[in-house]
Amino acid sequence: MAVSKLCRSSGINAEYGGSSTLLCITNYHIALIPFIHSSRFAKKYRVERIKMASPSKSFIEVLPTSHFPIQNIPFGVFRPSHESKPRVGTAIGDFVLDLSVLAEEGFFSTPTLTHDGKCLCFHESSLNLFMSLGKKAWTDARSILQLLLSDSNPTLRDNQVLRARAFHPIQKIIMELPAHIGDYTDFYASKEHASNLGIMMRGKDNPLLPNWVHIPVGYHGRSSSVVLSGTKVRRPNGQTKADDAPLPTFGPSKMLDFELEIGFFVGTGNNLGEPLPVGNIKDHIFGMVLLNDWSARDLQKWEYVPLGPFLAKNFATSISAWVVTLDALEPFLVDGPLQDPLPLPYLQETPGKNTPTNYNIDLSVFLKSPKAESAQLISHTNFKYMYYSVFQQLAHHSSNGCNMRPGDLCGTGTISGPTEDSYGSLIELTWRGSKPLKLNDGTERKFLNDGDTLIMTGVAKGDGYQIGFGECVGTITPAL
Repeated sequence: MAVSKLCRSSGINAEYGGSSTLLCITNYHIALIPFIHSSRFAKKYRVERIKMASPSKSFIEVLPTSHFPIQNIPFGVFRPSHESKPRVGTAIGDFVLDLSVLAEEGFFSTPTLTHDGKCLCFHESSLNLFMSLGKKAWTDARSILQLLLSDSNPTLRDNQVLRARAFHPIQKIIMELPAHIGDYTDFYASKEHASNLGIMMRGKDNPLLPNWVHIPVGYHGRSSSVVLSGTKVRRPNGQTKADDAPLPTFGPSKMLDFELEIGFFVGTGNNLGEPLPVGNIKDHIFGMVLLNDWSARDLQKWEYVPLGPFLAKNFATSISAWVVTLDALEPFLVDGPLQDPLPLPYLQETPGKNTPTNYNIDLSVFLKSPKAESAQLISHTNFKYMYYSVFQQLAHHSSNGCNMRPGDLCGTGTISGPTEDSYGSLIELTWRGSKPLKLNDGTERKFLNDGDTLIMTGVAKGDGYQIGFGECVGTITPAL
């Protein structure tokens, strides 16, 4: 299209002639002016920014029930086929858009996304390099994609050759873990969950240990056993000891459980010995995924004193494939629960304010038994109930100078709400097996059986659209 009045009035230089394409960076439009690079004759783009609104509709058809509208733009790693190399993509409706193809066409030639004039981060087999570029790069990439996908922008919409190269049906691609996860930390940040387990262990008079209301409790997990949604989970073996038994025994866990969590990826980290201040820590979190921290409760009961969980937790942690950015979730920020007592200053997101920043994300858990025709809803809760925010969790993690790195993963801990149907684990839903769940196929569950499939979903609901995470799925297979 011709250089617009908007471009001319904003002083954008169109001396090279040709066409001008309006793209958007958050609440700014950017004009990408194609010109000829003198040495390689490759298409490049000069970037100028003009304040305007973001696009709200894609030329790709997206149903209102889709998790991946133009307002989302999550990032993930995929292969178009088993023979092809992994690369970075985004999901839009029922399609995956190959960002390495767009990078080759010069659409990411901004200073934030290039090194020596080249954008290489989308050809990688993980998001780690992209994560390391920082908040401005993440925002620029997402916003460039939003306007390339806009129904009013012909650049990609009308280029059938480029569309054929860049788009893949989402059902036909192979997803990979989104990052090379160097370290994994799991928190215990839901007051409802911690109180429920405390009542089971210590009684109603002493549900929380004294430190819990002052400190985001966490422990270091095992990054090597973080697996992608869809990976089957083998029932673990381990030591257990019955209350009336003189000695422990070794064998398959009989109390296998799920834990509904949100995981968040560190983007840019910090140097060893230099804590991340809570006030600007949002810029260090790349995005979020659904996370199921599978738990063997009987192993955990025997082993957790004095150092906490070990084999009961490190056999598998499942995560969803698409990483949803904080930019996409920004419209869904809400105040979290009242924190009493007021946290120490290093955990106060706003000085003197005792409500953390949370997100209004609906979370659901479904269970499908081997005999059932469909999955059954067994829990529905919301991320807004989380007592300690993800920002407080990361600030606490780095407060002693611990160095966080791009691709590090943190789990929030089980997310439970105030009602029995909003508990985020079977040990709560069945109250340690005393109230078995009745399933539609006529069977009951105290804990998970072999062959059971657990499905987690999460959506933040907007006006006529929703920001979704896809699914986090795992099926239990028998112990060896």
